[in-house]
Amino acid sequence: MEVSSERVLAPLEMSQTASQGGQPVPGDGDYESLPPHVSVTTHMTAGAVAGVLEHTVMYPVDSVKTRMQSLQPDPNARYRGVYEALRRIIRTEGFLRPLRGLNITMMGAGPAHALYFACYERVKHSLSDVIKSGGNSHLANGVAGSVATVLHDAVMNPAEVVKQRMQMYKSPYRGLWDCVRTVTRAEGAGAFYRSYSTQLTMNIPFQAVHFIIYETMQEWLNPHRHYHPGTHIVSGAAAGAISAAITTPLDVCKTLLNTQENVALSSMNISGHLSGMANTFRTVYKLGGPAAFFKGVQARVIYQMPSTAIAWSVYEFFKYFLTKQEARPVSRNGK
Repeated sequence: MEVSSERVLAPLEMSQTASQGGQPVPGDGDYESLPPHVSVTTHMTAGAVAGVLEHTVMYPVDSVKTRMQSLQPDPNARYRGVYEALRRIIRTEGFLRPLRGLNITMMGAGPAHALYFACYERVKHSLSDVIKSGGNSHLANGVAGSVATVLHDAVMNPAEVVKQRMQMYKSPYRGLWDCVRTVTRAEGAGAFYRSYSTQLTMNIPFQAVHFIIYETMQEWLNPHRHYHPGTHIVSGAAAGAISAAITTPLDVCKTLLNTQENVALSSMNISGHLSGMANTFRTVYKLGGPAAFFKGVQARVIYQMPSTAIAWSVYEFFKYFLTKQEARPVSRNGK
């Protein structure tokens, strides 16, 4: 069922003017510049819900992306496109196979995104006050996104390692805890952070570009910063797609570090475990040339566009909803 944006905006616009003397009520409709009484818990709760939904809704496409980034895939795991890959995986490996590793992703996404959005909002507002006296600043948005990414990836990196190993074709692990135990025993606890530097190298520019594009599009499409679902979806989708395409080469390197793809490493006579971003870049180039850095770019963009749109629309909705819930007792006490 289609919901008219005018119906959503009308109550907000009415609430801004419904006060004595026709003056707007401070904080009542000022959704983006949150009132002082709103706690960090609001951002953390909204971020956690948004993060879990972002990763779960498009998870099957993420599984396909991981396989398509394989540098020397099994002949039975060579795919021409996302839809063909999903159809073949379901037909040959079972209906639930594209969801393998979803449990660890959900466990990591909640706390990671709670920290991510809470940190982003706090740093963005602090820097904007200094740089532009509270106005929107692209520099503040980019720096805030980068700082938030460091916290997010510190929580999410171990989950990414387990997830991607379980997503690979003929993954040898029986389940989540079997994967954790096996990797810890064979490679040590450091294996869960082997790709952390590469992940940061990828995600810091990804999130900087992502937040700058999102905030810029909000300036164009939603200059008054009302709660407007359509603008959050469009801005989020555009930000996710552009950022994903730009950073695909780094994502390919991250996947190789996380999965330690045996066939590919053996063909390069690499014994032990591959580590280091520079070494990984050289390995990817030797295995497939420049084209190898863009393996899975289609799946990555297809995954990121709706995922980022979902994350922003859900986050903005819950931020709006929780802000209103927290403001309600204050308005009642003031009567």
